[in-house]
Amino acid sequence: MTAPLVSLEHLGQLIRAARKSQGLRLADAAGLCGVSMRFLSELENGRDTCSMRRVMQVCQTLGIDLYAQRRDGAGL
Repeated sequence: MTAPLVSLEHLGQLIRAARKSQGLRLADAAGLCGVSMRFLSELENGRDTCSMRRVMQVCQTLGIDLYAQRRDGAGL
């Protein structure tokens, strides 16, 4: 399913849903992703101070692909 991300809270909900659908507890997912439980919890709750590098690491580990597209359709 592809949908635009409208907020950090929305991304956090997507990450939480992916984790739960894989049957992972917060501690287990954090360990797999190489981040702390606190970081993963804050990310799932939409905290806006999370490091983008670690956000991408979590998404990659949980099988979430992130895409970016300019609204005007122009290339780089």
